[in-house]
Amino acid sequence: MAIRKVLIVDDSPTDLSNLKKIITDTEREVITASNGSDAIEKAKSEKPDIIFMDIVMDKMDGYEATRTLTNDSDTKAIPIIFVSSKKQKADRVWAKMQGGKDLVSKPYTKDQILVQLKAYE
Repeated sequence: MAIRKVLIVDDSPTDLSNLKKIITDTEREVITASNGSDAIEKAKSEKPDIIFMDIVMDKMDGYEATRTLTNDSDTKAIPIIFVSSKKQKADRVWAKMQGGKDLVSKPYTKDQILVQLKAYE
């Protein structure tokens, strides 16, 4: 499956901008959301090929949004990669238990994001 459309979810404008630049430089379409509620709406309407999801956000955190998306027949096949400042082994295990495919710790490198894109193509 080719990754053409990417949803980035982060409440930090700086992280949103950095991730958007990395991904648009690969000539992929980028959609953004700033919280878990918006992420669910955009995932359902836009049907992205992959989602990069922050964990700690207002309104609805990334874990709750991921559980909702992975339990919905319309969005359960979309891989979700957490991008978060959480970096303990327990955080990685918990992220996978919530339905995430992986966790990239902040600060991340461009290569770490590109590896995730390639892994799901």
